[in-house]
Parts: sequence; structure tokens; C-alpha cells
Amino acid sequence: MTPLSVLDLAPIAEGSDAATALHHALDLARHAERLGYQRYWLAEHHNMDGLACSATAVLVGHIAGGTTRIRVGSGGVMLPNHAPLVVAEQFGTLATLYPGRIDLGLGRAPGTDGATARALRHHLASAGEDSFPRDVVELQDYLGDARPDRSVRAIPGTGTKVPIWLLGSSLYSAQLAAHLGLPFAFASHFAPDLLMDALEIYRRTWRPSAEWARPHAMVAANVIAADTDEQAAWHFTSIQQRFLGMIRGRRGPLPRPVERMDGLWSPAEQHQVERMLAVSVVGSPGTVRRGLQALVERTGADELILAAAMHDHHARLRSYELAMACAPGRD
Repeated sequence: MTPLSVLDLAPIAEGSDAATALHHALDLARHAERLGYQRYWLAEHHNMDGLACSATAVLVGHIAGGTTRIRVGSGGVMLPNHAPLVVAEQFGTLATLYPGRIDLGLGRAPGTDGATARALRHHLASAGEDSFPRDVVELQDYLGDARPDRSVRAIPGTGTKVPIWLLGSSLYSAQLAAHLGLPFAFASHFAPDLLMDALEIYRRTWRPSAEWARPHAMVAANVIAADTDEQAAWHFTSIQQRFLGMIRGRRGPLPRPVERMDGLWSPAEQHQVERMLAVSVVGSPGTVRRGLQALVERTGADELILAAAMHDHHARLRSYELAMACAPGRD
């Protein structure tokens, strides 16, 4: 069976609040653990009214502390926002508290607007995204074996060897992941255009590392499953409205579903939203089973990570339950 994982942005639903979103995140993580999901990742975003995942390391600790077996990590920590030593200390501490269960996915973008990015790192002399390869190597060094020549150490952190993943929506991180011999996750749930090109480059230019003898590619997809195609399509309108708001420069809580999107968007906006959400599987169990199988066959993914922003928490739990039952290769 192709392993399935969960990508959570801790969405704040319209009419709800951040405390409820974080409560729902832990509930979903426990649900995913019972269902057999491989890992539960949380993505760093800032200054967004509809997301409660800004303090990613804190939230990873909250989820890991409330579960027992599932791997928990970041999908990802946006490295330009942080000094590598701080990230090493945070995730080294998490790995010390929850050994064998912590992942560290790293992104190259700031995950927010320019003004917020400056507010996050205004006290640091940083080249931002341009320093990403150097920062990744520095972070690896902090988490690796102790060296007598290193005057600065991550404590806890040194020797924990927290698994590092590179995340991306372009070709850059695919090339860097291949060069460093790291697993790679492509953010095709919102930026699918370069998915196949990135996977091809990643596999073709792969250089084995001590930890990874072979490339390992994880593909992200929006998956909304319900008892019928019509119910799933109705829930999916929340995501469509969110992306429509992004196009218009408006961000806010996750909207309630609507009966139809007709009249809410222009033809050009519809085309843009549908392009951004092209890697989405929405429907009944039969539809989802076929969609997930087709995605694995098309991409050769070693693992799928599923995003499901849904206004109704119980429907979201049900969606992940149905999706696991439809996992490619499951008997």
C-alpha cells in the first residue's frame, strides 16, 4: 500500500476561532493515528486570519505529546524566517522528547508577505531565500554527530539526526534535495504546474546519502472524500472560495460551503483556481480510489500527503477515514 500522510494548516473555520482550530488539529491527529496514517505534518504560515499554525514547532510538540505512534513534523518550517541553530534546538528538543517520531520538513519561501517576513527576521542579517542551501547544510551539521571543532552546538539537538526533508513547488528544491540525498515533498496541492518536471529532475540527478540510498518523493494533494460525489463537491467549495480569496488578495477564515460557485467567480478566476487546485481528488469512495491510484501511477510517488481543508470538522474526520480506505494498493 502506498503510505498516506496528513498535511494540516490548522484552518480556522468561518464562525470559529484559533483555539477550536488547534483542538481540532489534535483530534484529527489522533484520528489519523488510529487509521494508520504515516505522518502528520503542520505547515508554517504567518499573518493569516484563517490559519493557526504560525508557531509550528510548538504545535508539533502539542500534537506529538497528544499521540503515541504517528510521526509528527513540519511541512514545513520556512527556513528563511529562522536561524538554523534555533530550528536545530527546537527540533532537537522535540526529537529528545519524542524519539523516532519527529520529521523536519524545510521550505525555502517565507510563507507570508514581505512586510511580515521582515518583521520575523528584522534583527538578523540574512540573505533570505538565497542562503537556503547554506542554511540547510548548517542545520544538518547541528543535528549530526558531535564534532570537536564545532564551538556552537545545538543542545538538545546534536546527535539526534532528525530526518530532514526538502519541500518545494518549483525545480530549485528538487535539485537541492537530489544533490544532498534528502527526501523531497512537492507542494502540488496548491502549485502543481511543475510537479512532473520536479520529480524527473529529483530522480535523475539523485546522489545517495548516508541516510537515504534511494530517492523518496512525496506528492501533496487535496483530497475531499464523502459518501457521494455531490457531498464531496459541496465541501470542496470551501477550498475553492479560499483560493478565490487569495487571487483577490483577501485572506480570512475558511468559508462555509456553498451550493455552487457560479456567480462567485469570473471565468478567468475560475480557470486560475482550477489550475492551482488541479491536483485534487474529490468525490465518493469509488471516485477517490480511482483518483489516488491515477495520481500514484502518474507520478510514481513513494508517499502521498493529503490536505483536506473542510469547514465541518466531523466531515473532515470522515474524509480522512474514507481516503485511507481508498489508499492505492490497499486490499
